[in-house]
Amino acid sequence: MNNFERSLVPLLVSEFAKQQPIFQVMIGPRQVGKTTIAQQVMEKLPFPFIYASADSPLPPGPEWIETQWRRAEVEADRSGGAVLLVLDEVQKVRGWSESLKSKWDAGRRTSRDIRLLVLGSSALLIQAGLSESLAGRFFLHRCNHWTFQECVDAFGWNLPRWLYFGGYPGAAAFSDDERKWKRYVTDSLIETVLARDVLQLQKITKPTLLRHLFALAATFPAQILSYNKMLGQLQDAGNTTTLAHYLRLLETAFLVSGLELFSRGSVRKRGSSPKLLLWNNALVNALSNRSFNEAIADTSWWGRLVENAVGGYLVNNLPPADYALTYWRKGDCEVDFVITRGIKLWAIEVKSGRSGKAPGLELFRARYNDARLLVVGGNGIPLQEFFATPAEAWIE
Repeated sequence: MNNFERSLVPLLVSEFAKQQPIFQVMIGPRQVGKTTIAQQVMEKLPFPFIYASADSPLPPGPEWIETQWRRAEVEADRSGGAVLLVLDEVQKVRGWSESLKSKWDAGRRTSRDIRLLVLGSSALLIQAGLSESLAGRFFLHRCNHWTFQECVDAFGWNLPRWLYFGGYPGAAAFSDDERKWKRYVTDSLIETVLARDVLQLQKITKPTLLRHLFALAATFPAQILSYNKMLGQLQDAGNTTTLAHYLRLLETAFLVSGLELFSRGSVRKRGSSPKLLLWNNALVNALSNRSFNEAIADTSWWGRLVENAVGGYLVNNLPPADYALTYWRKGDCEVDFVITRGIKLWAIEVKSGRSGKAPGLELFRARYNDARLLVVGGNGIPLQEFFATPAEAWIE
């Protein structure tokens, strides 16, 4: 496991092998190996590096970036060559984007060769800072939850184990002791993300509601739940606008998405009932009272886990700038996932071993005759084949 390299490692090594007019940014969930990737990159490069993390209980100010940049300048002067500066969890730094812009632009006017890698675990804060102050100065890389194939290669897992335990490499060591695994995921992953990446960095008027909303999503994975039904399940829930906002914050922390109802030719309504999608099945099963064997034996629940895993694979691996992921429903007919890219349209139905017709696909094709149809599982694409293939390969 310590020697396992994700595909971003050789890509970043190649980027840093030469001086460029831009710097590199890597965003993704906590505990998926961003820091490990950075360490492996540092070890492979033939020049010195400076690594610093802003992940502390009290967010540092802009002087933190100035200090780390000065360290890199001193190292560049000492070595007389290139230096890699890695700034981890940079979204924690107050005013980070303005300070970094100042240092980067000033550094470009000197003869020092400082190559920069920025890491972050909040999509909202990182991308807001990049678009506000640093436009045109960076290239963005996404470090996603671990895929099925990565867990096969690193841990020797089979498909059911990945569908249950998900793709957090640090938690894999506890997968033989389910009670310890559940505690680790709950305390070290879920609570850390909620406390440090959402509540600490955002103005949240109802923090208990945010936690309860996440727990509710984990209880209803891959299910369509109206905001009014959520209000009935949650205490002190406020209104639907608050719930929609909190669901968006959970998405920017790579935890939960509320997929919207597909509609072509008109703006999708934010008020439509969202389909709750967890980005990693570990987030579902850590909060469930079902064991691994009980989850497999409960065919209805296992079907939800399979559908959630398919949706999670799509949301993790289809770039949001290029693709929109939604669902479709008309009466009792439903299409599990609808993918759009420009005018191209795909409809995906998920089967978890159950055979039978897919009336949702047939009705969807009748309404949108240019749609391409895919069945995943059952008599369609075998699940193992689907998860072992890059997501974009299925729809290009």
